[in-house]
Amino acid sequence: MQMTIYYQERDQYLVDKVERKAEQERKSKSAVILSIIEDYFEAEKRIGEILTDLGATSPDKVEEGLKEQKQKETDRKLGRILLDKGYVQEVDLDKALAIQTRASD
Repeated sequence: MQMTIYYQERDQYLVDKVERKAEQERKSKSAVILSIIEDYFEAEKRIGEILTDLGATSPDKVEEGLKEQKQKETDRKLGRILLDKGYVQEVDLDKALAIQTRASD
């Protein structure tokens, strides 16, 4: 995918910040921009919402997991319930947890 960003001269300081961050993290500028956008859109979301956004599961399956969590009054985390039921893959849960952790920092 290719993306072009147009900006005005007054926004140059933001471009400079992205370039510095890319150098520090040894990432491409586009990777830095996408991680910033991801953090913005996923901030304060719950794990079920993030998993749904990723396309890793459906809202119905998240709702089913939440019902089980509530009915059984368990301390099990929703992600673990969804994983045990086979509604998500471990790699997707790990990615969602990483996104959630980054967004809350």
